[in-house]
Amino acid sequence: MTISVVLADDQPLVRAGLRMVISDAPDIEIVGEAGTGAEALRLAGDLAPDVVVMDIRMPVMDGIEATRRIKAETAQVGVVILTTFDDDENVYAALCAGASGFLVKDSVLEEILAAIRVVAAGDALLAPGVTRRLIAEFATREAAPGPPRRTVEGLTEREFEVLTLIGRGMSNSEISAHLFISTATTKSHVARLLAKLNARDRVQLAITAHEARIVPPSA
Repeated sequence: MTISVVLADDQPLVRAGLRMVISDAPDIEIVGEAGTGAEALRLAGDLAPDVVVMDIRMPVMDGIEATRRIKAETAQVGVVILTTFDDDENVYAALCAGASGFLVKDSVLEEILAAIRVVAAGDALLAPGVTRRLIAEFATREAAPGPPRRTVEGLTEREFEVLTLIGRGMSNSEISAHLFISTATTKSHVARLLAKLNARDRVQLAITAHEARIVPPSA
């Protein structure tokens, strides 16, 4: 099955670079390009791609607002945000808007393709060095003193363990190795956590783990 992608960036050279490295992948097809957030929103509605690779800073409508509206109007479309290491403030907002993955603009080919494939599969990318730090900081800023806003009551002991490890940024394979269980079993636990906690994706599970204070902010 081919993954359809829309590239959204106001810099033609950036789009050309992404197109060049993505086009060689046999399972990914670029179906459209946008230079503004408004164009990205229109293409998402017209083309219904699997993934939009979205820059944050764009004219007419920025990538955060475009992401928010895409997720509101075409929830099945996944959004991967293009970011830089010093762009934390905007990436926190992108998390709230519904983005499921983050790409650093100087990412290597394997990381770019992995992000697109993971988000197209309905999961969220927790990239080491970027998203783990963002989620921890996001949860720290959002959590007010007092009782946590989200509860994790009703989870089994194993589900609680899996949620804790998701909050630490571990992938399914890392969780499986850590708990000495199969990847299929880990996936089943993650699916039950999504249902029990009414979470959209893995990013929301990680944020929930931090909000419920089962993972220290520095984890």
